[in-house]
Amino acid sequence: MAADTTTSETELRRMEAVRRYDILDTPPDGAFDRITALAARRFSVPISIISVVDEDRIWFKSHHGLPVKEIGREPGLCASAIMSSDPHILNDASVDPRSLANPLVAGDFGLRFYAGAPLTTSDGHNLGTLCIIDKHPRPIDESQIEDLKDLATVVMDQLELQLAARTAISRAELMAKEIDHRVMNSLQFVSGLLTMQARSPDVGEAGAHLQLAANRVAAVAQVHRHFYAHESETTSCIAFLKRLAGDLAAILDRSIRVDGVEEDVPNSWIQPLGLIMNELVTNAAKHGSGRIDVLYEASEDGYALSVCDEGRLPDDFDPDCASTGLGMRVVRLLAEQLGGALAVSRRSDGSPCFKVSFPESRG
Repeated sequence: MAADTTTSETELRRMEAVRRYDILDTPPDGAFDRITALAARRFSVPISIISVVDEDRIWFKSHHGLPVKEIGREPGLCASAIMSSDPHILNDASVDPRSLANPLVAGDFGLRFYAGAPLTTSDGHNLGTLCIIDKHPRPIDESQIEDLKDLATVVMDQLELQLAARTAISRAELMAKEIDHRVMNSLQFVSGLLTMQARSPDVGEAGAHLQLAANRVAAVAQVHRHFYAHESETTSCIAFLKRLAGDLAAILDRSIRVDGVEEDVPNSWIQPLGLIMNELVTNAAKHGSGRIDVLYEASEDGYALSVCDEGRLPDDFDPDCASTGLGMRVVRLLAEQLGGALAVSRRSDGSPCFKVSFPESRG
């Protein structure tokens, strides 16, 4: 019983190592394919495999000379090979007691020669093997076995490099999230300071401008918070815009309605769309009146984000004019970032609509 318990604990830790390297079911990789091709040439065998032993299967990261991606664990020789730190050698599997009953040997496949070197992690767990296979019996000398072990070490070096790269990326992402959190807190702090200053009795007419600046900074902070709240590569655009509208409505003390198509969009769209909405809604609250309507549309030509209010624009208003305020300049730059453009129209009652249109595919 003690031996069985030890064996199961060892296998549990080994599987934890397999999961840590995150290699199972990954796409083909030229670095590993070159190693199996080199092994086949070096040992003059038709088949060379880099295998990873899973709980119930043996999955092939690279399979030179064999059009199979995986086999069951039970008949697999690689499952036997990982039980030792030494290479597993079968010069003639048809007469070797260890492999006589193996389906790959006794069945139609007709395996006769097998040599597998374990892929051993730095903490001593065997993930799988680098193995060479032939359908004819053959000898293998000590120098060849050492070469096979060296190639297995090269495989592990590649796996270690990939693991180190993923770890570095994860750490960088965690650091980026921490920085983003601090940036958001700083923006909220600056907004609070501006609001306090705007309410000071000695600022006079400048108070309104300070409050506007405070609102803009607070809105940018909310865009920042919503953008970095998502772990996936896509985000529901309408859900994002509605959450942002709720925050802006509270900051600007205005009613904001959001409508449009329900779909996920790449996260790279979210930040510019959020900032565009922030600027247009902020300008609508400053210069317009009544309810603010936000619409996200999709068409064959691409997408569009519109912000309309119940105010009025001067007849000669031109969003491309150099004298237009900071908000319009920011919106134009963000529209260019999306590969689109800003346009202004008027509804039937004369109230303005600002629309940013952009294509689905941007260069």
